[in-house]
Amino acid sequence: MNLSTLLRLGGISLGLTLAMLPQQYAGAQASTPAATVSAAPDEARAIAKDAYIYAYPMLFNYKTLYEQAEDPGSKSYVGGFGKFRNYSHPYGPENKDIVTPNNDTPYSWAWLDLRREPWVLTVPAVKNDRYYVFQWIDLFTYNFAYVGSRTTGNGAGHYLFAGPNWHGDTPKGIDKVFRSETDIILTLGRTALSGPSDVKDVEAIQKQYRLTPLSAFEHSSAPPPVAKVAFPKWDEAKATSIDFIAYLNFLLQFTQPTAPSETELMQRFAKIGIAPGAAFDPAALPAATREAIEQGVADGKAALADAEKHTTSSYDLFGSRQDLNGDYMKRAVAAAMGIYGNTKEEAVYVGTRINADHEQLVGSQPYVIHFDKKDLPPAKFFWSMTMYDLPARHLVANPIHRYSIGDRTKGIKYGADGSLDIYVQHNSPGADKESNWLPAPEGAYDVIARIYGPDASVFNGSWTFPVPQKR
Repeated sequence: MNLSTLLRLGGISLGLTLAMLPQQYAGAQASTPAATVSAAPDEARAIAKDAYIYAYPMLFNYKTLYEQAEDPGSKSYVGGFGKFRNYSHPYGPENKDIVTPNNDTPYSWAWLDLRREPWVLTVPAVKNDRYYVFQWIDLFTYNFAYVGSRTTGNGAGHYLFAGPNWHGDTPKGIDKVFRSETDIILTLGRTALSGPSDVKDVEAIQKQYRLTPLSAFEHSSAPPPVAKVAFPKWDEAKATSIDFIAYLNFLLQFTQPTAPSETELMQRFAKIGIAPGAAFDPAALPAATREAIEQGVADGKAALADAEKHTTSSYDLFGSRQDLNGDYMKRAVAAAMGIYGNTKEEAVYVGTRINADHEQLVGSQPYVIHFDKKDLPPAKFFWSMTMYDLPARHLVANPIHRYSIGDRTKGIKYGADGSLDIYVQHNSPGADKESNWLPAPEGAYDVIARIYGPDASVFNGSWTFPVPQKR
Protein backbone atom coordinates (compact mmCIF):
# COMPACT_ATOMS: atom_id res chain seq x y z
CA MET A 1 0.00 0.00 0.00
CA ASN A 2 1.63 3.28 -1.11
CA LEU A 3 0.65 6.03 1.33
CA SER A 4 1.63 9.69 1.46
CA THR A 5 3.54 10.90 4.52
CA LEU A 6 1.52 11.96 7.56
CA LEU A 7 4.10 14.44 8.83
CA ARG A 8 3.29 17.76 7.15
CA LEU A 9 4.37 20.56 9.48
CA GLY A 10 3.79 24.34 9.63
CA GLY A 11 0.87 26.75 10.11
CA ILE A 12 -0.29 30.00 11.69
CA SER A 13 -0.94 30.25 15.43
CA LEU A 14 -4.44 31.39 16.41
CA GLY A 15 -3.87 30.89 20.15
CA LEU A 16 -7.44 29.60 20.73
CA THR A 17 -8.05 27.83 24.06
CA LEU A 18 -10.92 25.34 24.22
CA ALA A 19 -13.47 25.14 27.02
CA MET A 20 -13.27 22.21 29.37
CA LEU A 21 -15.40 19.17 28.64
CA PRO A 22 -17.64 17.70 31.34
CA GLN A 23 -15.87 15.55 33.92
CA GLN A 24 -16.83 12.33 32.13
CA TYR A 25 -14.23 13.11 29.46
CA ALA A 26 -11.53 14.26 31.83
CA GLY A 27 -10.53 10.75 32.89
CA ALA A 28 -7.70 10.18 35.33
CA GLN A 29 -6.06 13.53 34.53
CA ALA A 30 -8.96 15.82 35.43
CA SER A 31 -6.61 18.72 36.17
CA THR A 32 -5.05 18.68 32.71
CA PRO A 33 -5.60 22.06 31.03
CA ALA A 34 -7.79 22.46 27.98
CA ALA A 35 -6.18 21.94 24.59
CA THR A 36 -5.05 24.83 22.40
CA VAL A 37 -5.90 25.04 18.69
CA SER A 38 -3.34 26.90 16.56
CA ALA A 39 -4.01 25.69 12.99
CA ALA A 40 -5.60 27.81 10.28
CA PRO A 41 -8.63 26.14 8.65
CA ASP A 42 -6.79 24.72 5.61
CA GLU A 43 -4.10 23.18 7.78
CA ALA A 44 -6.67 22.01 10.34
CA ARG A 45 -8.48 20.04 7.64
CA ALA A 46 -5.31 18.24 6.53
CA ILE A 47 -4.30 17.48 10.12
CA ALA A 48 -7.78 16.22 11.01
CA LYS A 49 -7.73 13.79 8.09
CA ASP A 50 -4.46 12.24 9.22
CA ALA A 51 -5.42 12.33 12.90
CA TYR A 52 -8.69 10.51 12.21
CA ILE A 53 -6.85 7.75 10.38
CA TYR A 54 -4.36 7.56 13.25
CA ALA A 55 -7.16 7.42 15.84
CA TYR A 56 -9.53 5.04 14.05
CA PRO A 57 -8.16 1.73 15.40
CA MET A 58 -7.81 3.21 18.89
CA LEU A 59 -11.43 4.33 18.83
CA PHE A 60 -12.79 0.90 17.98
CA ASN A 61 -10.41 -0.71 20.42
CA TYR A 62 -12.00 1.59 23.01
CA LYS A 63 -15.44 0.43 21.91
CA THR A 64 -14.45 -3.13 22.86
CA LEU A 65 -12.83 -1.92 26.09
CA TYR A 66 -15.96 -0.03 27.14
CA GLU A 67 -18.32 -2.90 26.31
CA GLN A 68 -16.15 -5.59 27.89
CA ALA A 69 -14.69 -3.86 30.94
CA GLU A 70 -16.98 -0.91 31.77
CA ASP A 71 -20.55 -1.68 30.72
CA PRO A 72 -22.17 -4.42 32.85
CA GLY A 73 -25.23 -4.24 30.61
CA SER A 74 -23.28 -5.31 27.54
CA LYS A 75 -23.49 -8.90 26.30
CA SER A 76 -19.72 -8.72 25.90
CA TYR A 77 -19.01 -7.68 29.52
CA VAL A 78 -16.14 -9.73 30.97
CA GLY A 79 -16.51 -8.53 34.56
CA GLY A 80 -14.17 -5.54 34.62
CA PHE A 81 -10.38 -5.29 34.57
CA GLY A 82 -8.18 -8.18 35.63
CA LYS A 83 -10.75 -10.92 34.99
CA PHE A 84 -10.99 -13.61 32.34
CA ARG A 85 -14.18 -14.39 30.50
CA ASN A 86 -13.79 -17.77 28.81
CA TYR A 87 -15.87 -19.20 25.99
CA SER A 88 -15.79 -22.93 25.29
CA HIS A 89 -18.88 -24.14 23.47
CA PRO A 90 -18.79 -24.39 19.67
CA TYR A 91 -20.92 -22.04 17.63
CA GLY A 92 -23.77 -23.42 15.54
CA PRO A 93 -26.14 -22.05 12.89
CA GLU A 94 -28.47 -20.89 15.68
CA ASN A 95 -25.80 -18.43 16.92
CA LYS A 96 -26.36 -15.16 15.07
CA ASP A 97 -24.64 -12.73 17.45
CA ILE A 98 -21.35 -12.56 15.53
CA VAL A 99 -20.30 -13.02 11.92
CA THR A 100 -17.70 -15.52 10.66
CA PRO A 101 -17.52 -17.30 14.05
CA ASN A 102 -14.43 -19.36 14.84
CA ASN A 103 -14.94 -22.90 16.18
CA ASP A 104 -11.25 -23.80 16.08
CA THR A 105 -10.06 -21.85 19.11
CA PRO A 106 -12.61 -20.60 21.70
CA TYR A 107 -11.68 -17.25 23.22
CA SER A 108 -10.49 -16.07 26.61
CA TRP A 109 -10.82 -12.27 26.93
CA ALA A 110 -9.33 -9.99 29.59
CA TRP A 111 -8.32 -6.34 30.08
CA LEU A 112 -5.57 -5.11 32.40
CA ASP A 113 -4.93 -1.67 33.91
CA LEU A 114 -1.16 -1.51 34.51
CA ARG A 115 -0.99 1.95 36.09
CA ARG A 116 -0.79 0.73 39.68
CA GLU A 117 1.46 -2.27 39.13
CA PRO A 118 2.28 -5.04 36.65
CA TRP A 119 0.12 -8.15 36.34
CA VAL A 120 1.11 -11.80 35.97
CA LEU A 121 -0.41 -14.28 33.54
CA THR A 122 -0.19 -17.87 34.78
CA VAL A 123 -0.73 -20.71 32.32
CA PRO A 124 -0.82 -24.46 33.00
CA ALA A 125 1.08 -27.17 31.19
CA VAL A 126 -0.89 -27.95 28.04
CA LYS A 127 -0.46 -31.21 26.16
CA ASN A 128 1.86 -30.85 23.19
CA ASP A 129 -0.83 -31.89 20.70
CA ARG A 130 -3.07 -28.96 21.72
CA TYR A 131 -2.45 -25.48 20.38
CA TYR A 132 -3.08 -22.42 22.52
CA VAL A 133 -2.08 -18.76 22.38
CA PHE A 134 -2.49 -15.48 24.26
CA GLN A 135 -2.27 -12.51 21.92
CA TRP A 136 -1.57 -9.22 23.75
CA ILE A 137 -2.77 -5.95 22.26
CA ASP A 138 -2.08 -2.39 23.40
CA LEU A 139 -4.31 0.68 23.06
CA PHE A 140 -2.80 1.44 19.66
CA THR A 141 -3.94 -2.08 18.55
CA TYR A 142 -0.35 -3.27 18.12
CA ASN A 143 0.24 -6.96 18.88
CA PHE A 144 3.09 -6.41 21.32
CA ALA A 145 3.43 -9.87 22.91
CA TYR A 146 2.56 -13.53 22.48
CA VAL A 147 2.45 -16.37 25.00
CA GLY A 148 1.61 -19.86 23.81
CA SER A 149 2.54 -22.88 21.75
CA ARG A 150 4.47 -21.00 19.06
CA THR A 151 6.43 -18.55 21.20
CA THR A 152 6.80 -19.88 24.74
CA GLY A 153 5.83 -23.54 24.32
CA ASN A 154 3.22 -25.66 26.07
CA GLY A 155 4.84 -25.82 29.50
CA ALA A 156 3.47 -24.13 32.59
CA GLY A 157 4.67 -20.59 33.17
CA HIS A 158 4.32 -17.15 34.76
CA TYR A 159 4.57 -14.09 32.50
CA LEU A 160 4.68 -10.51 33.73
CA PHE A 161 3.08 -7.60 31.86
CA ALA A 162 4.27 -4.11 32.78
CA GLY A 163 3.24 -0.65 31.65
CA PRO A 164 5.50 2.07 30.19
CA ASN A 165 6.39 3.58 33.57
CA TRP A 166 7.44 0.42 35.40
CA HIS A 167 11.20 -0.09 35.43
CA GLY A 168 11.70 -3.00 37.82
CA ASP A 169 13.85 -6.06 37.34
CA THR A 170 12.44 -9.48 36.52
CA PRO A 171 10.84 -10.77 39.74
CA LYS A 172 11.62 -14.22 41.11
CA GLY A 173 9.40 -16.90 39.61
CA ILE A 174 8.65 -14.96 36.43
CA ASP A 175 9.61 -16.68 33.18
CA LYS A 176 9.51 -13.56 31.00
CA VAL A 177 8.65 -9.87 31.25
CA PHE A 178 6.65 -8.17 28.49
CA ARG A 179 6.55 -4.37 28.45
CA SER A 180 3.66 -2.46 26.94
CA GLU A 181 3.71 1.07 25.52
CA THR A 182 0.29 1.68 27.07
CA ASP A 183 -1.11 1.38 30.59
CA ILE A 184 -4.24 -0.43 29.42
CA ILE A 185 -3.91 -3.66 27.47
CA LEU A 186 -6.07 -6.49 26.17
CA THR A 187 -5.41 -10.18 25.87
CA LEU A 188 -7.27 -12.41 23.46
CA GLY A 189 -6.57 -16.03 24.34
CA ARG A 190 -7.37 -18.96 22.06
CA THR A 191 -7.42 -22.64 23.02
CA ALA A 192 -7.80 -25.30 20.32
CA LEU A 193 -11.09 -27.22 20.36
CA SER A 194 -11.46 -30.42 18.36
CA GLY A 195 -15.25 -30.69 18.63
CA PRO A 196 -18.19 -30.84 21.06
CA SER A 197 -16.71 -33.84 22.86
CA ASP A 198 -13.62 -31.76 23.67
CA VAL A 199 -15.46 -28.94 25.47
CA LYS A 200 -14.89 -30.26 29.01
CA ASP A 201 -11.14 -30.61 28.42
CA VAL A 202 -10.94 -27.06 27.04
CA GLU A 203 -12.89 -25.74 30.02
CA ALA A 204 -10.50 -27.53 32.39
CA ILE A 205 -7.55 -25.78 30.74
CA GLN A 206 -9.25 -22.36 30.70
CA LYS A 207 -9.99 -22.59 34.43
CA GLN A 208 -6.23 -22.69 35.03
CA TYR A 209 -5.53 -19.43 33.18
CA ARG A 210 -5.01 -16.84 35.92
CA LEU A 211 -4.30 -13.11 36.17
CA THR A 212 -2.67 -11.82 39.37
CA PRO A 213 -1.34 -8.37 40.40
CA LEU A 214 2.43 -8.56 40.96
CA SER A 215 2.10 -7.72 44.67
CA ALA A 216 -0.32 -10.61 45.18
CA PHE A 217 1.95 -12.92 43.18
CA GLU A 218 4.88 -11.98 45.44
CA HIS A 219 2.72 -11.91 48.61
CA SER A 220 3.86 -8.33 49.28
CA SER A 221 2.10 -5.03 49.99
CA ALA A 222 0.28 -3.47 47.08
CA PRO A 223 1.36 -0.02 45.81
CA PRO A 224 -0.87 2.97 46.65
CA PRO A 225 -4.11 3.14 44.63
CA VAL A 226 -4.11 5.15 41.42
CA ALA A 227 -6.67 7.78 40.44
CA LYS A 228 -10.08 6.42 39.51
CA VAL A 229 -10.87 6.81 35.82
CA ALA A 230 -14.25 8.02 34.54
CA PHE A 231 -14.46 6.25 31.20
CA PRO A 232 -16.55 8.18 28.65
CA LYS A 233 -19.59 6.29 27.42
CA TRP A 234 -19.08 4.84 23.97
CA ASP A 235 -21.12 6.72 21.37
CA GLU A 236 -20.19 5.60 17.87
CA ALA A 237 -21.75 8.62 16.18
CA LYS A 238 -19.64 10.97 18.32
CA ALA A 239 -16.50 8.85 18.05
CA THR A 240 -16.63 9.03 14.26
CA SER A 241 -17.26 12.79 14.14
CA ILE A 242 -15.21 15.80 15.22
CA ASP A 243 -15.66 14.45 18.78
CA PHE A 244 -13.15 11.71 17.97
CA ILE A 245 -10.60 14.17 19.35
CA ALA A 246 -12.15 13.99 22.84
CA TYR A 247 -11.97 10.18 22.80
CA LEU A 248 -8.43 10.22 21.44
CA ASN A 249 -7.27 12.69 24.11
CA PHE A 250 -8.77 10.46 26.79
CA LEU A 251 -6.89 7.43 25.45
CA LEU A 252 -3.57 9.22 24.92
CA GLN A 253 -3.17 9.80 28.66
CA PHE A 254 -2.58 6.04 28.97
CA THR A 255 0.16 6.09 26.31
CA GLN A 256 2.74 8.22 28.07
CA PRO A 257 5.57 8.79 27.42
CA THR A 258 5.05 9.37 23.70
CA ALA A 259 6.95 7.01 21.40
CA PRO A 260 10.02 8.82 20.01
CA SER A 261 8.88 8.09 16.45
CA GLU A 262 5.65 10.04 17.10
CA THR A 263 7.03 13.19 18.73
CA GLU A 264 6.70 15.33 15.59
CA LEU A 265 3.37 13.72 14.71
CA MET A 266 1.92 14.65 18.11
CA GLN A 267 3.28 18.18 17.80
CA ARG A 268 1.39 18.48 14.54
CA PHE A 269 -1.79 16.94 15.94
CA ALA A 270 -1.64 19.36 18.88
CA LYS A 271 -2.48 22.17 16.45
CA ILE A 272 -6.10 20.93 16.36
CA GLY A 273 -6.40 20.29 20.10
CA ILE A 274 -5.05 16.75 20.37
CA ALA A 275 -3.12 16.26 23.62
CA PRO A 276 -3.04 13.52 26.28
CA GLY A 277 -5.91 13.96 28.74
CA ALA A 278 -6.81 17.43 27.43
CA ALA A 279 -10.42 18.57 27.22
CA PHE A 280 -11.93 19.29 23.82
CA ASP A 281 -15.17 21.12 23.07
CA PRO A 282 -16.03 21.60 19.37
CA ALA A 283 -18.66 24.21 20.26
CA ALA A 284 -15.90 26.54 21.49
CA LEU A 285 -14.21 26.60 18.07
CA PRO A 286 -14.71 29.32 15.46
CA ALA A 287 -17.16 28.08 12.83
CA ALA A 288 -14.51 27.99 10.08
CA THR A 289 -12.12 25.90 12.19
CA ARG A 290 -14.84 23.53 13.31
CA GLU A 291 -16.03 23.06 9.73
CA ALA A 292 -12.47 22.44 8.55
CA ILE A 293 -11.93 19.70 11.14
CA GLU A 294 -15.26 18.12 10.23
CA GLN A 295 -14.23 18.14 6.58
CA GLY A 296 -10.93 16.55 7.55
CA VAL A 297 -12.80 13.74 9.33
CA ALA A 298 -14.85 13.17 6.16
CA ASP A 299 -11.63 13.13 4.14
CA GLY A 300 -10.18 10.55 6.50
CA LYS A 301 -13.25 8.33 6.19
CA ALA A 302 -13.09 8.51 2.41
CA ALA A 303 -9.38 7.71 2.34
CA LEU A 304 -9.90 4.74 4.65
CA ALA A 305 -12.77 3.39 2.53
CA ASP A 306 -10.61 3.68 -0.58
CA ALA A 307 -7.69 1.92 1.10
CA GLU A 308 -9.98 -0.94 2.12
CA LYS A 309 -11.06 -1.40 -1.50
CA HIS A 310 -7.44 -1.71 -2.59
CA THR A 311 -6.34 -4.07 0.18
CA THR A 312 -5.99 -7.59 -1.23
CA SER A 313 -4.09 -9.31 1.58
CA SER A 314 -4.37 -9.32 5.36
CA TYR A 315 -0.92 -10.80 5.93
CA ASP A 316 0.83 -7.52 6.74
CA LEU A 317 -2.07 -5.66 8.38
CA PHE A 318 -1.48 -6.91 11.92
CA GLY A 319 1.62 -6.88 14.08
CA SER A 320 3.85 -4.88 16.38
CA ARG A 321 4.80 -1.22 16.04
CA GLN A 322 7.97 -2.40 14.30
CA ASP A 323 5.94 -4.56 11.89
CA LEU A 324 3.62 -1.70 10.90
CA ASN A 325 6.55 0.73 10.73
CA GLY A 326 4.58 3.98 10.91
CA ASP A 327 1.93 2.97 8.36
CA TYR A 328 -1.12 4.33 10.17
CA MET A 329 -3.41 3.76 7.20
CA LYS A 330 -2.57 0.06 7.23
CA ARG A 331 -3.29 -0.03 10.97
CA ALA A 332 -6.67 1.62 10.35
CA VAL A 333 -7.54 -0.77 7.51
CA ALA A 334 -6.74 -3.69 9.82
CA ALA A 335 -9.18 -2.38 12.43
CA ALA A 336 -11.86 -1.70 9.83
CA MET A 337 -11.57 -5.09 8.16
CA GLY A 338 -11.08 -7.28 11.24
CA ILE A 339 -9.75 -5.77 14.44
CA TYR A 340 -7.49 -7.99 16.61
CA GLY A 341 -6.18 -10.11 13.77
CA ASN A 342 -3.14 -12.21 14.56
CA THR A 343 0.38 -11.40 13.50
CA LYS A 344 0.97 -13.45 10.35
CA GLU A 345 3.51 -15.77 11.98
CA GLU A 346 0.80 -16.89 14.42
CA ALA A 347 -2.13 -17.45 12.07
CA VAL A 348 -3.45 -16.37 8.68
CA TYR A 349 -6.89 -16.43 7.12
CA VAL A 350 -7.41 -17.13 3.43
CA GLY A 351 -10.31 -18.27 1.33
CA THR A 352 -12.60 -17.54 -1.57
CA ARG A 353 -16.15 -16.80 -2.63
CA ILE A 354 -15.60 -17.30 -6.38
CA ASN A 355 -14.75 -20.26 -8.59
CA ALA A 356 -12.25 -20.67 -11.43
CA ASP A 357 -14.61 -18.80 -13.76
CA HIS A 358 -14.80 -15.85 -11.32
CA GLU A 359 -18.41 -16.73 -10.52
CA GLN A 360 -19.95 -16.56 -7.06
CA LEU A 361 -19.90 -19.94 -5.30
CA VAL A 362 -23.41 -21.38 -4.76
CA GLY A 363 -24.45 -24.59 -3.05
CA SER A 364 -26.57 -25.81 -5.93
CA GLN A 365 -23.35 -26.27 -7.96
CA PRO A 366 -21.04 -29.05 -6.65
CA TYR A 367 -17.36 -28.12 -6.33
CA VAL A 368 -14.16 -29.87 -5.36
CA ILE A 369 -11.24 -28.14 -3.65
CA HIS A 370 -8.19 -30.23 -4.49
CA PHE A 371 -4.84 -30.22 -2.69
CA ASP A 372 -1.85 -32.11 -4.04
CA LYS A 373 0.17 -33.60 -1.18
CA LYS A 374 2.85 -30.93 -1.60
CA ASP A 375 0.21 -28.18 -1.59
CA LEU A 376 -1.69 -29.05 1.60
CA PRO A 377 -2.00 -25.99 3.85
CA PRO A 378 1.46 -25.66 5.44
CA ALA A 379 0.54 -25.39 9.13
CA LYS A 380 2.82 -26.12 12.06
CA PHE A 381 -0.20 -26.66 14.32
CA PHE A 382 -3.39 -27.25 12.30
CA TRP A 383 -5.67 -25.87 9.61
CA SER A 384 -9.39 -25.80 8.92
CA MET A 385 -11.90 -24.52 6.36
CA THR A 386 -15.21 -23.07 7.55
CA MET A 387 -18.38 -22.49 5.55
CA TYR A 388 -20.34 -19.22 5.89
CA ASP A 389 -23.50 -18.24 4.07
CA LEU A 390 -23.72 -14.89 2.28
CA PRO A 391 -24.45 -12.14 2.88
CA ALA A 392 -25.04 -12.94 6.58
CA ARG A 393 -21.71 -14.81 7.11
CA HIS A 394 -23.24 -17.28 9.57
CA LEU A 395 -22.65 -21.02 9.92
CA VAL A 396 -24.74 -23.26 7.69
CA ALA A 397 -27.24 -25.82 9.05
CA ASN A 398 -26.74 -29.27 7.53
CA PRO A 399 -27.73 -32.91 8.19
CA ILE A 400 -24.27 -34.01 9.41
CA HIS A 401 -23.76 -30.96 11.70
CA ARG A 402 -20.40 -30.17 10.12
CA TYR A 403 -19.53 -26.48 9.85
CA SER A 404 -15.82 -26.78 9.10
CA ILE A 405 -13.35 -29.37 7.89
CA GLY A 406 -9.58 -29.72 8.23
CA ASP A 407 -6.66 -31.87 9.21
CA ARG A 408 -8.24 -32.62 12.63
CA THR A 409 -11.57 -33.82 11.15
CA LYS A 410 -12.20 -37.39 12.22
CA GLY A 411 -12.47 -39.80 9.31
CA ILE A 412 -11.22 -37.44 6.63
CA LYS A 413 -9.75 -39.47 3.73
CA TYR A 414 -6.61 -38.70 1.74
CA GLY A 415 -5.78 -40.12 -1.67
CA ALA A 416 -3.22 -42.89 -2.13
CA ASP A 417 -0.77 -40.24 -3.30
CA GLY A 418 -1.38 -38.09 -0.20
CA SER A 419 -3.64 -35.61 -1.99
CA LEU A 420 -6.89 -34.34 -0.51
CA ASP A 421 -10.26 -33.54 -2.10
CA ILE A 422 -12.84 -31.49 -0.21
CA TYR A 423 -16.36 -31.69 -1.66
CA VAL A 424 -18.31 -28.46 -1.27
CA GLN A 425 -22.02 -28.52 -2.12
CA HIS A 426 -25.52 -28.38 -0.65
CA ASN A 427 -26.54 -32.01 -1.15
CA SER A 428 -24.51 -35.00 -0.06
CA PRO A 429 -21.79 -35.99 -2.57
CA GLY A 430 -22.57 -39.64 -1.79
CA ALA A 431 -21.80 -41.98 1.07
CA ASP A 432 -18.30 -42.67 -0.22
CA LYS A 433 -17.41 -38.97 -0.18
CA GLU A 434 -19.25 -37.69 2.93
CA SER A 435 -16.08 -38.00 5.04
CA ASN A 436 -14.68 -35.11 2.96
CA TRP A 437 -17.91 -33.12 2.55
CA LEU A 438 -18.17 -29.49 3.62
CA PRO A 439 -21.92 -28.79 3.44
CA ALA A 440 -23.00 -25.53 1.81
CA PRO A 441 -26.25 -23.56 1.75
CA GLU A 442 -28.33 -23.69 -1.42
CA GLY A 443 -27.35 -20.14 -2.25
CA ALA A 444 -24.19 -18.03 -2.08
CA TYR A 445 -21.40 -18.74 0.38
CA ASP A 446 -17.82 -18.00 1.39
CA VAL A 447 -15.15 -20.50 2.45
CA ILE A 448 -12.49 -19.29 4.89
CA ALA A 449 -9.37 -21.30 5.74
CA ARG A 450 -7.51 -20.67 8.99
CA ILE A 451 -3.88 -21.77 9.13
CA TYR A 452 -2.28 -21.85 12.59
CA GLY A 453 1.50 -21.61 12.64
CA PRO A 454 1.76 -21.00 8.88
CA ASP A 455 4.90 -21.62 6.89
CA ALA A 456 6.42 -18.52 5.31
CA SER A 457 5.22 -19.80 1.93
CA VAL A 458 1.66 -18.84 2.93
CA PHE A 459 2.38 -15.13 3.12
CA ASN A 460 5.21 -14.76 0.60
CA GLY A 461 2.96 -15.92 -2.23
CA SER A 462 4.55 -19.27 -3.07
CA TRP A 463 1.55 -21.15 -1.58
CA THR A 464 -1.96 -20.21 -2.64
CA PHE A 465 -5.41 -21.42 -1.71
CA PRO A 466 -6.73 -23.69 -4.49
CA VAL A 467 -9.59 -22.45 -6.66
CA PRO A 468 -12.82 -24.49 -6.32
CA GLN A 469 -13.45 -26.49 -9.48
CA LYS A 470 -16.90 -27.46 -10.77
CA ARG A 471 -17.71 -31.16 -10.59
